[in-house]
Amino acid sequence: MLRHRAYDVACEPCEVQRTIKAIQKAGYNMNELVISTSGAMSPVAQRRTEPKAELDWTENALPNDHIWAPTNASGDLCYVGEQTCLFAYITPKSGPRKKCSACHIVVHDQCMPLLERIGFQCKVTFRESTSRSMRENLTVHHHWVHRRKQEGKCKQCSKSFDKRFGFRDTKIIAISCSWCKEAFHNKVSCFQIHKINEPCGLGMFFRSIVPPTWIVKASTKQKSIRNRSKKKRGSTGNWRKKSSKELKQRTFVVRPPSQQSAFITPILVFINPKSGGNQGAKLMQSFQWVMNPRQVVDLTKGGPQEALELYKKVPNLRILACGGDGTVGWILSVLDKLGISRPPPVAILPLGTGNDLSRTLNFGPGYTDESIQKIIQGVEEGRVVKLDRWKLHVERNECEQRINEEEESKATDKPPLDVVNNYFSIGSDAKVSLNFHESRGTEAKPNKFNSRIGNKIFYAKAGVSEYLTRQSKDMFKHITVVCDGKDITPKIRELKPVCMLFLNINRYSSGTTPWGHPTGTEFQAQRHDDKLIEVLAFSLNQLGMLFVGGHGERLCQCKSAYIKTDKTLPIQIDGEPCRLNPSNIRIEFFNQASMVYKTKRRPSVNPEHQQIKIRVNAVSSAQYDEYSGRTDKLCNIATPRLVTIVSNNSTLSSVRSSWEAVNPCERGPGVASEKWMFLDASRPDKLYLIDRTQENLHLICDVITTDREIYLMDMTIFIYSQRDGSPKGKVPIRRSSSSGSKREETSSTSKMFMDASKRGDVKKMCLAYEHGADLFIRDHDGSTALHHAARFSHLQVVQFMIEHGKTKVVNLLDNDRKQTALHKAAWYGRLDICRELVEAGASLAFTDYKGKTAIDRAKQSDSPDLVQYLTNAHHTANALNNCLETDL
Repeated sequence: MLRHRAYDVACEPCEVQRTIKAIQKAGYNMNELVISTSGAMSPVAQRRTEPKAELDWTENALPNDHIWAPTNASGDLCYVGEQTCLFAYITPKSGPRKKCSACHIVVHDQCMPLLERIGFQCKVTFRESTSRSMRENLTVHHHWVHRRKQEGKCKQCSKSFDKRFGFRDTKIIAISCSWCKEAFHNKVSCFQIHKINEPCGLGMFFRSIVPPTWIVKASTKQKSIRNRSKKKRGSTGNWRKKSSKELKQRTFVVRPPSQQSAFITPILVFINPKSGGNQGAKLMQSFQWVMNPRQVVDLTKGGPQEALELYKKVPNLRILACGGDGTVGWILSVLDKLGISRPPPVAILPLGTGNDLSRTLNFGPGYTDESIQKIIQGVEEGRVVKLDRWKLHVERNECEQRINEEEESKATDKPPLDVVNNYFSIGSDAKVSLNFHESRGTEAKPNKFNSRIGNKIFYAKAGVSEYLTRQSKDMFKHITVVCDGKDITPKIRELKPVCMLFLNINRYSSGTTPWGHPTGTEFQAQRHDDKLIEVLAFSLNQLGMLFVGGHGERLCQCKSAYIKTDKTLPIQIDGEPCRLNPSNIRIEFFNQASMVYKTKRRPSVNPEHQQIKIRVNAVSSAQYDEYSGRTDKLCNIATPRLVTIVSNNSTLSSVRSSWEAVNPCERGPGVASEKWMFLDASRPDKLYLIDRTQENLHLICDVITTDREIYLMDMTIFIYSQRDGSPKGKVPIRRSSSSGSKREETSSTSKMFMDASKRGDVKKMCLAYEHGADLFIRDHDGSTALHHAARFSHLQVVQFMIEHGKTKVVNLLDNDRKQTALHKAAWYGRLDICRELVEAGASLAFTDYKGKTAIDRAKQSDSPDLVQYLTNAHHTANALNNCLETDL
């Protein structure tokens, strides 16, 4: 029997083994984290290496290396064990220690060789490339780690972990997974043996985590074969030494599955550890703990290009830029350089000072220790929007204006950036920004400028100084501005501004709104996706009034602008200032970048009073007796009967009231009891009966499943007998309306049918349909089950509806938007759903409440393949109709 290397008697004293009963009994080497149960990813041989503080991307990289960072946190004991730790008999928490960012174990610097001797490895971040592993369906398994301190509750028994405050209490209380963060008590009754080989679902962030099975390190043999094949194909031989970037790209590749779900949206995180004081470094360690460390990129180690090249073929990829507006612009410029056909959208975690683009996209003015969970949810649930970007063409203006030697030495002919994402300005504000940057560059103590508040104070002082000295008061005399062919220089001469601003977003100078909210028809409201740039002029007073809600002098909204300067003037582009020599400047539309707009979340509700939607499933007493209450059997055959909304802290009595009000039954012939009882589904092995007299003592949260389902044993479900004595099946009798009308009340099975269509549960839909569910049932806005299936991309549900509803259902309109299911599928870019609907006879000619056809909605979804398919289908239908027409 295999034993865990980390606790093998031959390697280490058995003290740790005595405290870890579950792992000891399992007799399994957890460090051999086989990504595939078939052995496609075998453990790497032990090598003695130096502790690494960053990821290794070379061919010598190991898939389970730790990522160490110094720590002085109290309460963290050395992982090698008290009897082995070199500091155990001094102070276990003393001495220099390091903490792994990926698996959160802590080890003394001097104990590192002991940890290597034990053989405890970190969670796997990639897989080795072999011919066998390429053909297999690879899965990720748990990475179990022993914990002496654990927050939360046990996944098995739902009891809280013990709080240990003893100075030398080193008892291991929990076993948790570094991937999904599930934790169990260190007991055989809680941590069961089968969980060691159990696949890991990657936890609550599974949508955003890049599984280690996607990242592949090519073997040396494969690289040599590939190089030889390239030599044979090459016609000329211009040999040169390969750069480190090229070697990295050849060493690692990202291979997502061919049929990746649209629901999966991996996030590539870029962080500058030096941003925001110490915030960047802490965030990097937090993301490495929550995600795959190889999807968290340090921008100080070569920039974003290598990572973007590595992940550019990952479907549904989203980028999280942790930094200021300059970091975002850097990433967007690299995406332009790579020429990706559909670049991934970029979200922002603001760590800079101004963060105007972050404010515009609703990510806020700065990072305020928000939880990683909320950050990831904001990126996952954010809406993709477009951001206009403008190209800046600058040429030297050979004028007769003389420039003094000091200005000549500091001025430049080329600005620091040639693409405008936020704004471009000339004059007083650029002068203030330039003073800040020059002070930071010449200051003997640059750390003075690490504080966000300190930087704002410096800007305020520089602004007051500029206001008093009025150094830019004659700026308007030295510029000429032409917008869309119209010369607005006379108006500028009349206004005598000290600053000219070309604004692309609605925020400027740490959150002010210089364009304001224009009324009338002369100017439109500002948008960052309308391919128009706003031109404004400011006096010194107007610049000051911006911070109390004022706005500048609106000049125009244009598609292009030309600026001519005849003197060296300060300018700034997205906060990057410089002194620009007399120049001819052209601003033209460049492209649109995809950005993530953070949607507003509903205000959080007190968990004790939270309203939750639950589903009630019923089994008969015969079924319960037949399977002896086994959870796995009864959950599969249970009949969905009711969906209701209740308070999280309410008792089962409230569910009984909802059941009796919505689902009354008449008793048919046969022996049938009117009694029914709730079943406790909180235990994994069996559904236990709950006495009716004790229903008011059981909270819903105590008996509900993880899928928010409640089970009951309904003894009113009985078996009818046919004349031949054979059972006909379980059929509950519905109650007719008291008025005797032919129109019956909507049955609970029909409601369950609708709910199953939203979740894509075809099995429950079939069961509800067999029990009399209405195929054409509509919800509150008139949507059918087919509408919901098309929206949520449930292909099997669509096929079920087409098979049973034929052409009657495909062209039904909802009441709210007057749309067919084809409209919904096209709007959300569901190509496979649209194929099924069109082949079933869905019309492409129907228009919705805005006069949009399905083709128009497909264009809004930014799906060129879908637009092409629907257009071809429309032409084919028209051609067929023309062939069938005859002259009268």
